[in-house]
Parts: sequence; structure tokens; C-alpha cells
Amino acid sequence: MDVNGKTVLLTGGSAGIGREIARQLKAKGAKVVLTGRDPARLEAMGAEGFETMAADLSSAAGVDALVAAVGDRQIDILINNAGLGVPHDVRNLAPDPDAADGCLYANLSAPIRLITALLPRLRARPRAAIVNVTSGLAIAPNTASSVYCASKAGLRSYTMALRAQLAGEPILVVEALPPVVDTQMTADRATSKMPPEECARQIIAAIEGDRPEANVGMVKLLRAVYSLSPALARSVMRRF
Repeated sequence: MDVNGKTVLLTGGSAGIGREIARQLKAKGAKVVLTGRDPARLEAMGAEGFETMAADLSSAAGVDALVAAVGDRQIDILINNAGLGVPHDVRNLAPDPDAADGCLYANLSAPIRLITALLPRLRARPRAAIVNVTSGLAIAPNTASSVYCASKAGLRSYTMALRAQLAGEPILVVEALPPVVDTQMTADRATSKMPPEECARQIIAAIEGDRPEANVGMVKLLRAVYSLSPALARSVMRRF
């Protein structure tokens, strides 16, 4: 898909991977409308020439408010990138169930609700795309982030089913599976991290190449290990 001239709605576009996706798409000639929760970051992206919308996607009301703000404008590409991470480890203090609910909604329910709302206008375009950003943890979970892993695994399953449902229609359905990327969410991680610029580049390359999956960086190796031995892949990932 040629992204030049396309209108993109990008959630979570004011920081991290999303910010780099926005910048690189703009450089390729796309019109990017991005969402975020932090007013200062949205203002900074606005100063770069992006149209921005404040949106908290951790509830149905937040998703519906975003849909209302989008109005009746055409959308060619929807990128569900916004996400929340939450610690959830019952070996420590009792996890916060409300935080778990917010994570599950933002990472799984919000993309489903947004796709459902915007699918008619995507279908009205000559060519469209839906991009759901999951994680390598959707393939094999780690231990400490069980709720985050579950939400991303759920979105992976939904994306595969959606792709099958839309087979034969001019809508590309892409799942992007990043590894550990150097963002605010991973600031406390001491492991090697991929620069967000490179992660964004590989995701956009998948869109431009009409590829259904963007297995980014080390996720390619994880996929290869999983294809040989799912048990081994799960054992490796549980160490992180």
C-alpha cells in the first residue's frame, strides 16, 4: 500500500513507537491524525504540524468520544497503537483489579470498539488498512506482566479472525509485533531495547509491502523458536 496521500488515524501517537510512526508516515506524504492522553505531548506534536486529539481509551466512553471527535472525515488507515502496561504478579502484593480492567480495555476492547465504529468508512475507501500493534508477548507471555500479555494475545487472536472475515475486501489487516522497545513503558527495564524509530520503520514497511504481519526485530527469532517448540519459546519468555 502506498501511504502517500492517505489519511491515518493513529492512537497513542504522541510518544514512543506511535510518535515515530506518525513522523515517518508524515515524511512519506500521509496526513496523520493522532491521539494521546498527555496535553504537553499533544501540544508538542501539534507544533510539528500534526492534527491531535485528546483521548483516553481505557473506557467505552473514551472510545466513543474519539469517534465523535473524528466526525465524518474519511479514514484510509487505522493504527491501533495506544496501550497500557500494568504490573500483575500475585507472588507480590495483591494486584490492583481496577488497573487490570483498564489495561484490558485499552489494549483489547478499545481497538475492537474503534474498528467496529470505523469499519464502514474504511470499507468506503478504494483501499484501506487496519493495523493492530500487539507484542512479541502475544506469542509467549512473560511472568510479571500477565494481564498485559493476555490483552495482547487477545488482540492477536482478534486480528487473525478479523483478517479472515475481511478476506476478499480491499482492506489490509496487519498485526505488528514489537520486541522490547525503548519507550516510557519500558524505562525500568535493563534489557537491550530496540530504538522506537527502527520499530516504526519496520511496521510501516509491512504496511507498504502489504504484509499481514510485522514481526519486528527479535520477534522474528521468537516466531522461529515457537514454530519449532512452543514449550521452549514459553520457557524462554517466562524468564523476562
